[in-house]
Amino acid sequence: MSEKYNFESDIKEAEAMASHLAPYLKSSELYGNAGGGFFSRMPALTIGALVMRLRRLDVLRLSLSTPQRERLEKAKQTHQTVYREWKAHYDKKILREAHSRLDAMRTFFEECENDPRLCAQVYSPEVLRRTIVQEIFIHMGNIDLEDDTLTEKMAGMDSRLRRYVRPNTFFWAKDLEPAYAQADFWWLYHRPVGKER
Repeated sequence: MSEKYNFESDIKEAEAMASHLAPYLKSSELYGNAGGGFFSRMPALTIGALVMRLRRLDVLRLSLSTPQRERLEKAKQTHQTVYREWKAHYDKKILREAHSRLDAMRTFFEECENDPRLCAQVYSPEVLRRTIVQEIFIHMGNIDLEDDTLTEKMAGMDSRLRRYVRPNTFFWAKDLEPAYAQADFWWLYHRPVGKER
């Protein structure tokens, strides 16, 4: 994520993801399309990417204008409606996403083992990946969805991650910091020991 955070972009992405959620849940794809065409800069649609935006925008709602808050509420309502209508598909896909994102972190650990300097350079995607998994985990608590295997896998990945990072300043833009408590999102307050170029 860039040093600057744009509330309007985050809301637009949340709106697009919420509006494309139903067809996404019916598809077999893990990473869907939130519209905008082939050359769009819109991030891939996943439940985790959507709930991350909805939760942090909700936490930061005092920084939003009244029209932006109304748009956020509408996106949240769309999300809830689709969730209720497609609950079985939703539950299955959100668990698949969480496990897939954690599994993908294994490559990062291999890179850190082989080249600590590279580890520092490629940390940014891992921060996003681990943050989305945490957002999913928080959301699962809200919808009473449990998966002991996921909890164990998260603990194992965090244990490995702690070997390669040390405490540091907040990784993302300062505007986002109030939405990410250090106790729940500790990796956002850490960086690999190797120097970035």
